[in-house]
Amino acid sequence: MEHFEKYYNLALRFLALRPRSEKEVVEYLKKKKVPEETMMQILSRLKEHRFLDDALFAKMWVESRTRGKPRSKWLLTRELTEKGIHNEIIETVFQGNQVVGSDLQMAKNAVGKRIERYRDLPRQEVYQKVGGFLARRGFNWDTSKQAIDDLLKERYNTDE
Repeated sequence: MEHFEKYYNLALRFLALRPRSEKEVVEYLKKKKVPEETMMQILSRLKEHRFLDDALFAKMWVESRTRGKPRSKWLLTRELTEKGIHNEIIETVFQGNQVVGSDLQMAKNAVGKRIERYRDLPRQEVYQKVGGFLARRGFNWDTSKQAIDDLLKERYNTDE
């Protein structure tokens, strides 16, 4: 039982840094060479006390990543999958989330202030720079082009 308490406290300290997915906790405990049976008991107690909840973790992850640096749904889905979140949970998070809009809206949010930097550059260079920025955020070219077109029209009353 003393091993359980020792490892349980390790898990709690790991979770105190930031919310984690179940997969992350399992990988951490394996790295600490926690026996399988003890690990299952720890996971059970963490879930029982709601310290470990993949659905809540996924919701918080998406909201945090969207507010800080907007990303495409594709990239957010990939990140959550790498964290061990199941597809059903991911779909539920995106369906009920008010923070995450369409990819087009998220691309516009990501580019909003950045496009001001390129106001005096030729149009082609704006597309290259902003398109590259959006590609690094996981947006496809069609979405990126539409977002850039819309923002240029809104801000500078240009038509194309």
